Amino acid sequence: MGFDDTYKLSAHAVITNDAGEVLQLRATYADKTWGLPGGALDLGETVHEALHRECREELGRDIAIDYLSGVYYHRVYNSHVFIFRAHFLDESEIRLSSEHSAFDYFSLDSLSPVQRVRVGHCLEFDGEVQSAKF
Repeated sequence: MGFDDTYKLSAHAVITNDAGEVLQLRATYADKTWGLPGGALDLGETVHEALHRECREELGRDIAIDYLSGVYYHRVYNSHVFIFRAHFLDESEIRLSSEHSAFDYFSLDSLSPVQRVRVGHCLEFDGEVQSAKF
């Protein structure tokens, strides 16, 4: 890889409800799939700054970051994804941006295969940051 080569970076949050289900958002763009809150880093942002910004934009809520659980490479997007465990700072309601049409909480077993691995690593975090290629 050359010095001027670039690829995408994104940061996403694993947020659960009291039942241990994982928050997912339904996109209004591309294939309209469900995914974790978060998104691409803006130029000059750290992964932490990006996650805070994305959650404020997408959920209308502030979060606290608990830990980084994994960094994953996705060949299709030539992208590295940082997965963080996070929680809401207060009990206010979620206010979705125009990027998402719905939110819901899902059991680990009902997530897509890739999400199941990434979220599973996060929920079973033992202090060692995981990595994998998809």
